[in-house]
Amino acid sequence: MPFTTTHLRLISPLIHPYSRSIRSLVSANTKRFRLSASSAAMDSNSSCVLVLSGKSLAENEIAESLKSNSTLKLPDNSEVSIHLQSEIVKQESFDVELFMNSLATNRFGRLLIWSPRLPSTHDVVSHNFCELPVGAVCVADVQFKGRGRSKNAWESPKGCLMFSFTIQMEDGRVVPLLQYVASLALTEAIKDVCSRDGLPCLDIKIKWPNDLYLNGIKVGGILCTSTYRTKKFNVSIGIGLNVNNEEPTTCLNAVLRKLSDSTYQFQREDVIAAFFNKFETFYDTFINQGFQSLEELYYKTWLHSGQRVIIQEKNEDQVVENVVTIQGLTSSGYLLAMGDDNQMCELHPDGNR
Repeated sequence: MPFTTTHLRLISPLIHPYSRSIRSLVSANTKRFRLSASSAAMDSNSSCVLVLSGKSLAENEIAESLKSNSTLKLPDNSEVSIHLQSEIVKQESFDVELFMNSLATNRFGRLLIWSPRLPSTHDVVSHNFCELPVGAVCVADVQFKGRGRSKNAWESPKGCLMFSFTIQMEDGRVVPLLQYVASLALTEAIKDVCSRDGLPCLDIKIKWPNDLYLNGIKVGGILCTSTYRTKKFNVSIGIGLNVNNEEPTTCLNAVLRKLSDSTYQFQREDVIAAFFNKFETFYDTFINQGFQSLEELYYKTWLHSGQRVIIQEKNEDQVVENVVTIQGLTSSGYLLAMGDDNQMCELHPDGNR
C-alpha cells in the first residue's frame, strides 16, 4: 500500500480538546523550619522554597552540595530559598518519608526537590538539568505558571500531583516515544495501587499523544521537552495528575468514592512512587528492546484503536475533508491511519488535537 506523510488537522467528535491542559541536608545545628503550602509565601513575587532529600547517603550528599553551593536557580533569577529535609521540623503536605519508603528504583526519583509553591516544576528541572543527577524529581503542592503542550495553561490546584524529572538519551529518533512510555507507566502504576490495596480498578485511558482520561474526562497530562548538548538529549518530563482535586474536571479520589464505600484515598506520594517503580521497568524495556515491546499493552490502554476521525488538509485555497481509521502508531510516534481508499497516512497533531 502507498504511504504518505502529511501534516493534518484532526477533527473528531471522539477526540475532544481541553483548552486548559490538565495537565534533604546541611549540618545538624542549622535552623529548622516548619513548612506547608499555606505557610509558604503565597504571592508570585516572594522567594520560592526548595526542600531537598535523598533516598540514600549518595543522594543526600548531592543535596548537601546543591544547598551549600546555592546551585539551583529559576529561569527568571527570582530568589530561591534552599533547605534540607533534615532541617524541617514539620512538613504539613508532601510526606517525603512515605514517598521514599515506597520507592524501589535504582535511578529515578531518588533525589527529591519538594516545594510548597513554585512557578513550575518543569522550569526547575529543565533550567538546572546539568546540575542534577539523571532521574532527579521536583514536586510542588501548587504551581502558578504551569504549562502544557503548545503553551496551554496547566491548571495546578492543591491536591493535584505535579512533578517533573530528568532523563538523558542518546538516540534522538526515539525521544518522541518517551512520552508514551511515561503515559503507560502512569496508567499501569495506578492499576498496581488499586490491585495492591484491594480497590476497584480505575481504568485510566491514554488519549494520544499525551493526555490521560478517566470515564471520558481528562484527569492528567504529560509534557516532554528536550535540548541537545554534548551529543546527548537532555529530556525533562512533566506530569500533572488530578489525585485529590475535583477541579477543573474530576480526580482519582472523586471517582473512587463513587465505586467503593472504603474510606481509602489515593495519596500523591504513593502514586508518584508507584509511577517511578513502573517507569524504570518500562524504560529499561524501551531502551533494550524498543517501543514495540510495549506496544501491545499501550494499545490496550489508549482510546484510538479503530477510531474513525475526520481530517482536514489544505489544498491550495480549499480545505478537503477525509475520513480515516486509526491503525496504530508509526515508528516515529505519530498516528498511523488508513483512508477509505486504503492509502496509509501519518497524522500529526495541530497542537491541541
